[in-house]
Amino acid sequence: MREATDGGATAQGADSIEEGKRLVRVGGGGLSLADRLSEHLHRLTWRTPLHSLRLKGRHPLKLMAVPEDPVLGDIERGHALLGGVLDWRGEERGVESIDFAHPDWSSGFADHLHSFAWLRDLSTVATRAQGAPIAEYLMGRWLDAFAETVDATAWRPDLWGRRILFWTAHAPLILSSTDLVYRSRVLNTMARGARHLDRGADKAPPGVARIAAWCGVVAAGLLLAGGDPRQAFGEAGLNRALDSGLFGDGGVIARSPAVQLDAVMLLTMMREVYDARGLVFPEHFQARLQKMISALLGVMHGDRSLSSWQGSGPETPERIAAVIEASGVRTRPLRQAGDWGYQRLAAAQAVLIMDAAPPPIARAIEGGCASTLAFEFSDGTQRIVVNCGGARATVAQVPASLAHGLRTTAAHSTLTLGDSNSTAIHADGTLGRGVAQVELSRQESDAASRIEASHDGYVRRYGFTHRRQLLLTGDGRELRGEDALLPEGRKRQAGSTNFALRFHLGDGVEAMVTAESGQAILRLDDGALWQFRCRGGTLAIEESLWIDGTGRPVPTQQLVVTGETPAGGAHVSWAFKRAL
Repeated sequence: MREATDGGATAQGADSIEEGKRLVRVGGGGLSLADRLSEHLHRLTWRTPLHSLRLKGRHPLKLMAVPEDPVLGDIERGHALLGGVLDWRGEERGVESIDFAHPDWSSGFADHLHSFAWLRDLSTVATRAQGAPIAEYLMGRWLDAFAETVDATAWRPDLWGRRILFWTAHAPLILSSTDLVYRSRVLNTMARGARHLDRGADKAPPGVARIAAWCGVVAAGLLLAGGDPRQAFGEAGLNRALDSGLFGDGGVIARSPAVQLDAVMLLTMMREVYDARGLVFPEHFQARLQKMISALLGVMHGDRSLSSWQGSGPETPERIAAVIEASGVRTRPLRQAGDWGYQRLAAAQAVLIMDAAPPPIARAIEGGCASTLAFEFSDGTQRIVVNCGGARATVAQVPASLAHGLRTTAAHSTLTLGDSNSTAIHADGTLGRGVAQVELSRQESDAASRIEASHDGYVRRYGFTHRRQLLLTGDGRELRGEDALLPEGRKRQAGSTNFALRFHLGDGVEAMVTAESGQAILRLDDGALWQFRCRGGTLAIEESLWIDGTGRPVPTQQLVVTGETPAGGAHVSWAFKRAL
C-alpha cells in the first residue's frame, strides 16, 4: 500500500513555482497590433446571419457567442499552414493533397487533423482574411467526407468534443464565407455532433478522452441556440468524467504530465465558454482545475518544463506557461501525491521528482512505461538526472522500435534486474505483470528531506524487492541514495542475477570518470561541477538519449553501475554532490 499523504495546493515550501506569463510575440511571429484589435472587435460583434434557418422547432441556426481560445498556437505550424502544409510532430501533408477517403497518416496526425486543433496554430499567425480560405477549404473537405457519414475515427466522442471547442473558438475562420449553404452545413453538422455526444460521451475511455467528450456537450449547450437542457445534462456528465478521470489529488489517471497539461487546457477552454456567455464558471469545476494545476506544477523542474513520465516529454516552456497563465490559477506545486503517484523534494534551487506508484492501468493510457521508483533531479534550470522519456511524444522520424524502447525500465533512472522490466511490456504494447504494490514513507526537516520506497515488480520472477532511499540536503547541494535488492517470496534464481543501476544525464551534462574507482565528475552547461560516487558496483559511462520538448532525440550520456545479486541480495550506495 502507499502511505504518502497529499501535500495539497496550500503546501508552503521553497519549491514554489510562479506560473509563467503569456509570451508576447514580436518580430513578425504573430499578428500585428492592428490585426489583433480587428480580430477582437470582430469577435465582439460576430454572429451568423442565418437567423431565418432553424435546427429543429423554434431555435435559430446560430451560435450564441464566440469564446476566446485562451492558448496561443504553434508559430511554426501556423506558418506551415499558411504555406499549404499541415504538420504534426514532423509528419507533413500538403493541404490540397489531404484525402480523407484514403488516409495515409499516423493516428497522432489523424487526431490533430480531425480535432481541428490546427485552427489554433493558424489563427496565431494569420488574419481572418489570410486564414479563412485555408480553414474553410479543409472544413469543406471534412464535411464532404463525414458530415453525413459516421466514421469510427472522425466521429469518436473525444474528437467531437474537441472539435466543438475549436470550431466555436475559431468560428470567424470557418464561418466567414458568404456561401450560405456551406455555413448551414457547418452549423447543422455541429448540432448533429452535439446530439451524437449526448448519446455517446460516456462511451469514450475514462480519463482525458471522456473529459473532452463531455466538454463538447457542455459547450454545445452553452453556445448552440436552445441548449439550456443540454447544459445541465452536460455539466452532470462532465462532473462524472472528472470523477472517473482524475485522482482525488488532481492528477489524471493516465499518470502522464502531458495528458495532465491537456486536461488543464480543456477545462481552461471550457471556462472561456462560460465567460463568453457572461456566466460564472461552476465552483466545482474551478476547484478541480485548482488541484489539476497544483499536480501539474508538482512535476515541473526549475526550467519550467515537465519531467518525463508515462511517455511524456518536457513540452516547451512557452506552451506550458501559456496554458497555466490562461487557467488563471495561482497555487503551489503538489509535493506528495499518493494517487497521482509523484513525490517532489525541493531545497534551494534543487528539485527531485520520483515515480512512487505502479504504472497506470491499460485502459487509462496507451503506451504506459515501466518507470516505478525512477527519479529526475535538477539544479536550477539545469537537468542533471532525467528519464529518456517521450515514448508518446516523439517526432515522426523516430523509429517505432526506439519509441518502444523508451517505455522500458532501462530508459528510466532506476534499477533493472536480469535485463528485464519492473513491469512487463508485451509485444502488442500493453503492460503485463510486474509492480502491483508500492510502499512509501517520507520524512522532512530543515536539514534534509528523505523518501524511502519499495516495489514488488521483481518478486515473482526473481524473488527480490527493490527498495530505494533518497535524501536531499536542505541546501540542495547533495543528493544521497541507496538501492537495495532484498530477498522476498519463494522464488530464488540459481546463482547470481545481474543488475544495472542507471542515471541518465540531462542535455548538456558532460560526465568524466576519475582515477579513483567509483567516482565521476559532471560538468554542467552553466559551469557548475557535480561529483558522483558509488559503492557496491562497477561504474561506467555509456551513451544515452533524451527526448526534448519538441519530441526530438538528443544524444546524452548515462552513468551505469552494474553488479550481481546473490541469493542474499545486494546494496548500492551513491551520491551526487555539488563541488562548484
